[in-house]
Formats: sequence, C-alpha cells, structure tokens
Amino acid sequence: MVGGMNTLNYYVLYLLFLHLADLNYLTSHILAFLISMVGSFYMNSYFTYRTKPTLKKFLQFPLTYVVNITVTTVSIYVLVDLLSLDENISPLVASLIAIPFTFLISKKILVKEEQPSR
Repeated sequence: MVGGMNTLNYYVLYLLFLHLADLNYLTSHILAFLISMVGSFYMNSYFTYRTKPTLKKFLQFPLTYVVNITVTTVSIYVLVDLLSLDENISPLVASLIAIPFTFLISKKILVKEEQPSR
C-alpha cells in the first residue's frame, strides 16, 4: 500500500508540473520525485518497516533513491524519446520497473539492526 501511495503522490505531482506548470517531462519527473521522497521516507518508516524515523535515517534515505531516480529517469527517457510512449503514461511504467530496487535498498537502510548500548 505504501508503494502505491508513493507512486500516486509522485504521479499527481508529475502531472501538475507537466500540465499546470508546463514544465518539460524530465524536469517534472525530477521535481515530483524529490518532493515525494520526503513523504516516502515517513510512510516507509512508520508503515512498511515499523521503525522510528530519525534524522540520521532521513539523511541516509535519499541514498536509496539514487538507484530509483537513475532507473526511472533512464526508463522515462527510453520510453518517451526512443519508444514513443506517451509522456503521461511512461512515469507509471518506469516506477514499476524501479520498485523492487528501491524496496531492497530502503529496507537495508531503514531496518539496520540497532546496536545495543554498552
């Protein structure tokens, strides 16, 4: 469910930037991606991994999205410019491609075993 909400948040922002702000599809993608990443951090912390969000985890979390933004940006470019897929649909396809990568990396950062205090 969290993945679906993250995708919906991203996609609504993408469409707003694309159509209302009249930005290029790649610019719209990157802006929507960066904004939705903050919501993603909190939803994944609380609901997916049931862990307390901390500043350290918040600062590390964007590392999980380096892979995601790379995969989605390249995918969107290929889908729109090389395969002529509609720019309204291509972000959804690209997000599906990136979900497994993001899930595995997010889990690694957010569910690190906490070291016992000594």
